[in-house]
Amino acid sequence: MANMCTHIAALAAAGVLLASGAAAAQEGTIDDPRLHTPGKLTVATGDVVYPPWMMDDNPEGGEGFENALVYALAEELGFAPEDVVWVRETFDQSIAPGAKNYDFAIQQISVTEARAEVVTFSQVYFQPDKAVVALPGSPVEGATSFADLREARWGAAVGTTDFTYLESVMGIEDAAVYDDQIGVFQAMQANQIDATVVALPTALFLTAVQVPDAEIVALLPPDENDRGHGLLFEFGNPLAEWIDEGLDALKERGVIEDLKNTWLVADPNLPVITE
Repeated sequence: MANMCTHIAALAAAGVLLASGAAAAQEGTIDDPRLHTPGKLTVATGDVVYPPWMMDDNPEGGEGFENALVYALAEELGFAPEDVVWVRETFDQSIAPGAKNYDFAIQQISVTEARAEVVTFSQVYFQPDKAVVALPGSPVEGATSFADLREARWGAAVGTTDFTYLESVMGIEDAAVYDDQIGVFQAMQANQIDATVVALPTALFLTAVQVPDAEIVALLPPDENDRGHGLLFEFGNPLAEWIDEGLDALKERGVIEDLKNTWLVADPNLPVITE
């Protein structure tokens, strides 16, 4: 009887080893058992998405910098376009700790040390320049230095890298704080502030669609403390390494640079203020 029990235990152990070996063999394939749904690439993005990141609030359309990037990455990893599944969530939900019902999120999420304590990031896929946005006649028009810019009244949305940029890079000590970007532009239109600073792609959309009276006045250098945008995973998700390999391949072939040149191009004649 003891021999029979030993034999059964050995068979069970062998079965576990075979199963774990089969799972390991599938890692790095579209049937990777670590995927939220094996056979599918499940991607989260904003509950509303905007150009030029994604066009027409339609991630599935593949038109826009970030969703085009996702479909290029999916192809690199072996997924067909129809195997990409999109889910929606707010920005605050994406950066919150805890379990995620997707493989990764893409929503212009800046990689920061604080966020990296509760979520896992991929390598940076895009490092945006900053842009000064103002209404015509603003005192920031014609500025050539940070000293000139500091003479104006500034505002930005609370908790954003834009607000941090105003304080830590430009040296603005009295910037007004607003709940969201809409509040910033309402304040600008009410002549409560003279200008704001946002990532260049956001500025392109704001001045083309949301506040067409506003204009991009100048470009500013990226924030060295803002490492750029990364794909966001549940903390410790082992898929991040495989996804990074796909991003590496896209970078090496120039795919990401081509997408930037297609969707995120600014007027080449805009002045650049560096200090």
